[in-house]
Amino acid sequence: MLAGGPYYCAQGAWWTAYYNCMAPGPWTPLPSISFLHSEVEAFARAGRIDAPANLAGSRVWLFSGTHDRTVHPEVVSALRDFYASFKADTALVANQPAGHGMVVEDAKEACGATASPYLNGCHYDAAGELLKHLLGPLSAPAPKETGRLIEFDQNEFASGKALAISLDERGYAYVPAACETAECRVHIAFHGCRQGAAFVGDAFVRGAGYNRWADTNRLVILYPQAVARKGASLSSWSFAWNPEGCWDWWGYAGSDYATKSGAQVRAVSAMVERLSAPR
Repeated sequence: MLAGGPYYCAQGAWWTAYYNCMAPGPWTPLPSISFLHSEVEAFARAGRIDAPANLAGSRVWLFSGTHDRTVHPEVVSALRDFYASFKADTALVANQPAGHGMVVEDAKEACGATASPYLNGCHYDAAGELLKHLLGPLSAPAPKETGRLIEFDQNEFASGKALAISLDERGYAYVPAACETAECRVHIAFHGCRQGAAFVGDAFVRGAGYNRWADTNRLVILYPQAVARKGASLSSWSFAWNPEGCWDWWGYAGSDYATKSGAQVRAVSAMVERLSAPR
């Protein structure tokens, strides 16, 4: 995770999400790790999420840029402490002079920038580093992409109403040539706010750095896409306030957003199931 806060930090409130969970201060502090830990345990007892004991030993890679003024460093440190409370194997990179964005080796945007398409050229390969931490030793990335970027209809995974839960109509999957005929692992790459295709075109799915690693390591990269919503719309009578096209981490798509019954969680899970289905 790059520039993210602890699970259930917002507790279903956009005010808490914007203030306490991004730029905490004396009057808007981060929720305590002990409180969030207890909330997770309560969700698990109710069967709303899987047992948090499964996190023990799981690998978690975190990043916080020293020039990030959008999500403050203490928020990412709290995320590390949250996972550590469940005995996960966490790694936090916090020494790169990056602004708020996906950190890549080379991009037009300066390392310290916070500007669309939020791909910061820091001479640091965040995608490669996180994949190596999560998956173990990997083969070197391909010099250039050789696989296929597939566009698919996300309505199919959202009961025909992707916009109702602030999903774009289209999503993407990058499929290396080796994965056309043989089994491969799947990595899900969630874009940031204002970084979906509706805002930046294919900049993230082409430029975030995952695809060249996928080509040489038998990885399919799933790029689900969120889209902005500003209340109701002509094609969806549901109300959702998500003006910057973020993934739902404060409850705009339903109060169960942080559980396995959350609409966006179920949609992405269904996408993974489709990738694993026999052809």
